[in-house]
Amino acid sequence: MTVPDPQEAPALRWGVLGPGGIATAFADALHARTQSRVVAVGSRDQARASAYASRFGVERVHPGYEALCADPDVDVVYVATPHSHHLEQALMAIGAGKPVLVEKAFTRSRAEAEQVFAAAREAGVFVMEAMWTRFLPHVDALHEVVGSGELGTVVNVAADHGQWFAPDPGHRLFDPALAGGALLDLGVYPVAWAHDFLGVPSTVTAVGTLTDTGVDAQVTMVLDYPDQVQASLHTTLLARTPTTAAISGTTGFVAVDGAFYTPTSFTVHPRGGSPRRYDFAVDHGLAYEAAEVARCLADGLTESPRMTWQDSLDVLGTLDSVRSQVGLVYPGE
Repeated sequence: MTVPDPQEAPALRWGVLGPGGIATAFADALHARTQSRVVAVGSRDQARASAYASRFGVERVHPGYEALCADPDVDVVYVATPHSHHLEQALMAIGAGKPVLVEKAFTRSRAEAEQVFAAAREAGVFVMEAMWTRFLPHVDALHEVVGSGELGTVVNVAADHGQWFAPDPGHRLFDPALAGGALLDLGVYPVAWAHDFLGVPSTVTAVGTLTDTGVDAQVTMVLDYPDQVQASLHTTLLARTPTTAAISGTTGFVAVDGAFYTPTSFTVHPRGGSPRRYDFAVDHGLAYEAAEVARCLADGLTESPRMTWQDSLDVLGTLDSVRSQVGLVYPGE
């Protein structure tokens, strides 16, 4: 199956809640590869919001999140704030009757996500986690390879995501109050990757270390499935890692280039055969998740069939288990 061109998706007027780094990348992709545009931005930091608006030609700067959600010219809200704020702000958008795309990790916990989806169900409002990886061309092609049976029975999925950050108690990734740490920001990608190809694990085993501020610095995870199938996953704030992935089966394996969760390429290695390369020339990959939102809204859906509410709940359930095992607790939980 060919992934639809984001440029062909219906146009939407987006309101951005939290004009940080990921919101900047999102607007770049939206304006470069879709018909949609950011028309409003809301932030408690007006200087930051004004700079974002100037960069992207955004029409309105709102002095807070409530005003952005209430803007009648905003079709859909993008929540791009720290994980600690996702529950409150997703509920705010839903309460205003606005469809909402919430950055990953969707919330701090499965329990918080259940609150969001319950509100969305009652209001009949679209909600999706911004797990952009699921909509990228190389992931679609990977599912075709796995589904073809060329790899035989898949027995292992491996993935890692590590980035180096200078220890800084003032940085959001080192702040427990902002749900910092490697797991929800970086580790969510390997975990969601395993869920995408293997489903929900039977058991989860994790070991990890914490920073001086009490968030996770590094975590290694093994997810067990029936019939001797496993996922081997790793995340860290302490080092830049290869950020590659692999899917291994009884008759071959696939090696996915780094960074596996971004637009990238992969090589199929059949057992006893010649390697076969799949190359993808893709830029502005965040446009694919934005286009999915536009298509779903045009079809009157409240959730994406590719990134369902249950998908988000399942991934957060695994992350909850990992956090419990490594002793990671956020204030207010």
